[in-house]
Amino acid sequence: MSETPPRAGMRSFLRPVAHRASFLPRRASLLRRRMRLDSSSTREPRGWRKPARVFLMMFMAVDLAGTGLLMTPMATPDGEGLTFVEAFFTATTSLAVCGLSVINIGDDLNAFGHAIILVLMQAGGMGIMTVASLLGTAMIHRFGLRMQLNVQAETRSLWVGDVRGVVSRVAVIFLVLQGCTFLLITPRMWLAYDMSFGEALYSGFFHSISAFNNAGLSLYGDSMTRFSGDAIILVTISVAVILGGIGFPVLLELWRELRTPRLWSLHTKLTITTTMILYVAGALLVIVMEWDNPATLGRLPWTARIIDGFFHGVMPRSGGLNVVDTGQMEDATLLTTIMLMFVGNGSAGTAGGIKVATLAVIFLVVLAEVRAQDKVHVFDRQLSPEVVRQSLSLVFLSATVAAFTTILLVRTTPYDTLPVMFEVVSAVGVVGLSTGITADLAPWVQCLLAVLMVAGRIGPITFVTALAFRDRPRRYDLAKARPIIG
Repeated sequence: MSETPPRAGMRSFLRPVAHRASFLPRRASLLRRRMRLDSSSTREPRGWRKPARVFLMMFMAVDLAGTGLLMTPMATPDGEGLTFVEAFFTATTSLAVCGLSVINIGDDLNAFGHAIILVLMQAGGMGIMTVASLLGTAMIHRFGLRMQLNVQAETRSLWVGDVRGVVSRVAVIFLVLQGCTFLLITPRMWLAYDMSFGEALYSGFFHSISAFNNAGLSLYGDSMTRFSGDAIILVTISVAVILGGIGFPVLLELWRELRTPRLWSLHTKLTITTTMILYVAGALLVIVMEWDNPATLGRLPWTARIIDGFFHGVMPRSGGLNVVDTGQMEDATLLTTIMLMFVGNGSAGTAGGIKVATLAVIFLVVLAEVRAQDKVHVFDRQLSPEVVRQSLSLVFLSATVAAFTTILLVRTTPYDTLPVMFEVVSAVGVVGLSTGITADLAPWVQCLLAVLMVAGRIGPITFVTALAFRDRPRRYDLAKARPIIG
């Protein structure tokens, strides 16, 4: 019996292995081709890769539509319509729920014009991003988790799924709280003031929507001055402004966990704590600094001083309505108001500004650095580095835009620094309070303020992201270095 040569035996043993190895590249190629086909069939639309850009385009589309409608003869009592600058500024301030105005809403627009303003305020109050979620509810289930996380990151939303449930609850909150505001202030306007029942209904309906949406627009040229000292109207409107501006995530969480604060999220705890501190401090500062000013609170009884002072402590947080002449306030009060307008109120709500949670994060970072702590802890939680970076970026961008715009307008307008800064921060923070110079500014300045409203409403980070051409991720890290600070 002859033995098989070792080399021939080895070749016969390796032959099936080699055959299988030659098959592996073909199988891998087929798998890669199948994965490409599957991914292409489920890949999200190109426009949805930048959700912020889509939201910005939707915002501008609605804004331009409102501008066109306000320019039609049907929108004004004289049948001539507003000019382009007036219409664009009014539509933008309504949709951005800012409140700065270059016209008298009550006298220069008719019922059709007021209806346009109400629709724009409601759409802007609920948020163009919430509207986009509503429109995208039918198709969002087609997208994968990566797409939903991308939307969440770019829009600063706290929700990944259940879009339909979130939007429906937001709509319920809007209807219930606006309805309660309407039912409280309308009878008071009818019974205590020289208004017919129809006028009281119209005024109550308009101002309840304006208050809860933090829009700052009024049917009266002097805003809420005629209601000075009226606790029922002013306190009700103040509460509506607070609830509308505190943010939908906080309202929804309070709806579920009102009696169990220990279960509140870190966002809710930071927002409520900071909001309460700023409201109390703002009201006290306004009352103390304007107590003896005869042009504002000094001419009123002491009860009216407290009520009006509380109202003005709330309004800079994005409410925008006023009950005394803001332009006659002391310089210290104006500077305090500017600071409150820059902060704004809660995230994902109807308010503007850098948001109270951002201010809380910055304060906690500084506190941790003073204590020589390398990590930031609050309410038994640790803040992530991403949150710190986003907060610092947001504050830097907002402050830079406000500062450079103020410098530009101080050099090109005849007004002093403080009134100009007041108008600029009011636009960036989408607040709406004014020292009375907005209507007298040049058309190009009014258009610039309108652009600031859009940036302030959508958010500086989201605004810049929407305008970015493409992402440029860094694929490598460099050696660490430490410059001298301070």
